[in-house]
Amino acid sequence: MKIKPHLISFNTIVIKEVNRFTRIWLQTIVPPAVSMTLYFIIFGHLIGPRIGTMHGVGYIDFICPGIIMMAIINNSYANVVSSFFSAKFQRHIEEILVAPVSSFTILAGFVTGGAVRGLAVGLVVTLIALYFTDLHISNYLIVITVVFLTAVLFSIAGLLNAIFAKKFDDISIVPTFILTPLIYLGGVFYSIDLLPGFWQTVSLLNPILYMVNAFRYGMLGVSDINIVTAFVIICAFILALAGYALYLLHKGTGIKS
Repeated sequence: MKIKPHLISFNTIVIKEVNRFTRIWLQTIVPPAVSMTLYFIIFGHLIGPRIGTMHGVGYIDFICPGIIMMAIINNSYANVVSSFFSAKFQRHIEEILVAPVSSFTILAGFVTGGAVRGLAVGLVVTLIALYFTDLHISNYLIVITVVFLTAVLFSIAGLLNAIFAKKFDDISIVPTFILTPLIYLGGVFYSIDLLPGFWQTVSLLNPILYMVNAFRYGMLGVSDINIVTAFVIICAFILALAGYALYLLHKGTGIKS
């Protein structure tokens, strides 16, 4: 009998989040699609032929999974950090806090909304990729699992950023100085086999490397990382960040005066 109110709360938050980004799709869906198209044109068609193959596949095929994953990561993160911080800034987060809504329901609702946007943009970018390359999928289960887990992970990360943010500038610091460098150094455009031994070891500390390579394995069957290790690390990060987010929400950090 206690499940139904939580489901209603969860559905309400998810519907609000989905309506929020679909209502302004020209700002949330189109820009990342255009940006990813430029990556395909510049790196795939202009630079790719000069590089040749990597791991036995054409360069544009090699970077395609990374570009799709980049879109999913950025948009899952951006949706939650902007939405949750706006709720704090406009003070309508208080309406959720005074309602009989659990911290888990709040977390699940916002994360689901962020994941939906990330997956929606990822699908659009995938359709664009079909124009530039003959996309094929080696393992559908791995592909679907990795994109879902990655969208969830970075939606949670976006929520954590929003919890600690005190002004609008704070929600752009992490994407600019942490997230973007990690993405570009996460094997999106190159194989870490090209790096010297020391930098290969350093690269292994980057969690995005495991997501990109797991997704690439699912699509192309090639990877710099053991696929089991990649899944263990992704799931470990999800559990750790989700647990921390639940603790902060329950404590009221950043959202209770």
